[in-house]
Amino acid sequence: MKKTILLISCLVSAMLAISTHANTLSGVIKDPQGNPLSGVLVRVTEAQSIVSESVYTNPRGEYRLVTILDGALSVRARLPYFSDVTAAVTLTDQASLDLVMQPMTDLMEISNSLPAAYHYGSLPFDEGEDDDFGRAQFQRDCLSCHQLGNNFSRHPGNSEYWLNSIVRMHRMYRNFDETLRDRRVEILAEGFTDKPLMLRPEFPIDVELQTAKIYQYALTQAYVPHDAIIHPETGTIYTVDQVFDHMVVTDPDTGESKYVKQRDSLAMKYHRGSPILNNDDLGDFDPRFGKGPHSLSLGLDGKYYVTNTGDTSIGVFNPEIDEWEPSFKLPDNSGARYPHTLRTARSGDVWITFAGSEHVAKLNPVNGEFTVLDLPPVKGNGVLNETTQPYGIDINPLDDSVWYGRLFGDKIGRVDPLTLEITEYHSPVRGPRRMRFDKEGILWVTGYSEGELARIDVADDFSSKVYLMPSFADNIRVAPYALGVHPETQDIWINENMTDRIYRFIPEEERFVVYPMPLAGTYTRDMTFSADGKVCSSNNPLPPAALEGGVLEIFCIDPEYDANAEAEKIAVN
Repeated sequence: MKKTILLISCLVSAMLAISTHANTLSGVIKDPQGNPLSGVLVRVTEAQSIVSESVYTNPRGEYRLVTILDGALSVRARLPYFSDVTAAVTLTDQASLDLVMQPMTDLMEISNSLPAAYHYGSLPFDEGEDDDFGRAQFQRDCLSCHQLGNNFSRHPGNSEYWLNSIVRMHRMYRNFDETLRDRRVEILAEGFTDKPLMLRPEFPIDVELQTAKIYQYALTQAYVPHDAIIHPETGTIYTVDQVFDHMVVTDPDTGESKYVKQRDSLAMKYHRGSPILNNDDLGDFDPRFGKGPHSLSLGLDGKYYVTNTGDTSIGVFNPEIDEWEPSFKLPDNSGARYPHTLRTARSGDVWITFAGSEHVAKLNPVNGEFTVLDLPPVKGNGVLNETTQPYGIDINPLDDSVWYGRLFGDKIGRVDPLTLEITEYHSPVRGPRRMRFDKEGILWVTGYSEGELARIDVADDFSSKVYLMPSFADNIRVAPYALGVHPETQDIWINENMTDRIYRFIPEEERFVVYPMPLAGTYTRDMTFSADGKVCSSNNPLPPAALEGGVLEIFCIDPEYDANAEAEKIAVN
């Protein structure tokens, strides 16, 4: 009874933090000499709320945030090479808050403020392009769970820590090569030091920041909220949790989420809450009993189909009633393992990559039948093992052909949807990770190993153009995980996981725009788009403590934010 009363009290407290009308916080941010600061990320949070909102200052140092947050709020201002400034404000209708930011002078403070990419990129890698201990191979092998090189993950000089970490990671690939293990330990333990990094990346302040707003929705009961999709009709955000087997259902109007666990899942018998900082916070947890939902796609029947990596099945979630239905289990003799990414074709078939075997497959959701295809023999070029790890997949909107990437094979393949004939091409980028088609049938692919974006005209003899993503410093490469094509503008939005930034590529201008994110340690997944143009994704480094604040989230970027229009929208709602 006491727990019930406490829960109700907490919910009421959180609801009271949300106003029924538009409130406005505005101000000017300057340096100590009175010069306006442009591009400052101003973040507003209510202590009991699960929602935060952020905007950027314009060249005059001005910001204006229209919000439904109300009452006592905390404000934080952040800008590269300046110390964070925090303040408290009471917001009821309108409030003004001017701030002064001090430039950093302490070398270690500056070093610690730099994103992971710059510490990682300064490690003593071998110089050869294909060297086992080169940066590109290391990046593809070792940057899949969280940033490597930020304050959470550096552990300077700690050989014992790195030995345990490398052994744990290599065991996942069944690799027990002591030479490989010891050399990687040496690179990390000796490369990350207590000395301040003297590299000074020059971060741009793009004009597009002036019309951008970021919304953050904390997922307090999630551990690995992986891919997310916004429902095209309701606007509700659906996110699969790969560890706790949840479908997280988030209302973006309030930020509230509910967590619907898959049937027969034993992944989470007990959970003590968030933030999750160590194993004691997990309770009775055993990942061996998990479903491991990873990716999802909306079927033509209105249901979400989900890759369950743990038990090699395709889960089914009905958003009309927010309940799981029985899964489709792949036959044991199929050889297919670790269903990874899936997409829905216009025929209604669901196409799937299998990262644990050399397969793609299609599922007929009407009768539950799988057609599993063996991929052409290719020796993987990774260091840990010789598999190619089939990864991203998408459907060409012009002819329904199915295209996939082999992350450790540097191959991109096409499946004819009628004959099931497979044709493979050499990828123009190393480490092709995830891919998407635009409406003209152009395939866009992230190159994870070298920080590249590929534009491929599959109708023109697979002709391609490769863009090196800006890193803002010499000899540094970024790590683009996935991408999405904005359904209206056709701009390419890219998840970059080592700079605490989201990238946007404007094809007509062949120009990148970067959006600094509110939290250090940002590590994002698939992009999804709302009906009103927002760009959303999960933020889910593993473990959660790798993210600033220790609470994972869904975030949305509104690239066309207008304060006046926001006030009108809130008034209508």
